[in-house]
Amino acid sequence: MVKKVKKRVTTETVDDDGNKKTVVKEHAAAEVKKHKKQSSGDKKMTAREREELLIENFVGLQSAMTNMSIKFGGLSDNISKLLQIFEESAKNFVSGGKSDDAEMLQKIDSLLNQNKTIAKGLVLMEGKLRGRNEEPQMVPNVARNVESSRSPQPLPRI
Repeated sequence: MVKKVKKRVTTETVDDDGNKKTVVKEHAAAEVKKHKKQSSGDKKMTAREREELLIENFVGLQSAMTNMSIKFGGLSDNISKLLQIFEESAKNFVSGGKSDDAEMLQKIDSLLNQNKTIAKGLVLMEGKLRGRNEEPQMVPNVARNVESSRSPQPLPRI
């Protein structure tokens, strides 16, 4: 009894999502030779087949170009809308943003002062946790400021 020789062909492909796909095909030795002969015969196309292939490729290219031009039109419309929004916001900022700026700056200053107070308190707590009883050298006025403000101040509303 004669065993048929099988040839294993493994093909790996990657799709658009990045997933790998592995295809394993087993062929008998005679089939492999047959496919090799056919593939070498596929290289020679008739003029008619070549024309049809070129026409198909050209139609596909035209379709892709049409889709791209439609999408570029939509993109330019979106950019125009975005530009209008920026122009309107710039006009509003120039025309009437002065009175709100003072309030906003005052609130930011109060937040900054609160952050400084919290940072100083954390530095003092860190010093005591490490066993230091003296005040840190970086912030000499911290102990006086923290001890003098015994009741916490309310946070400003924004």
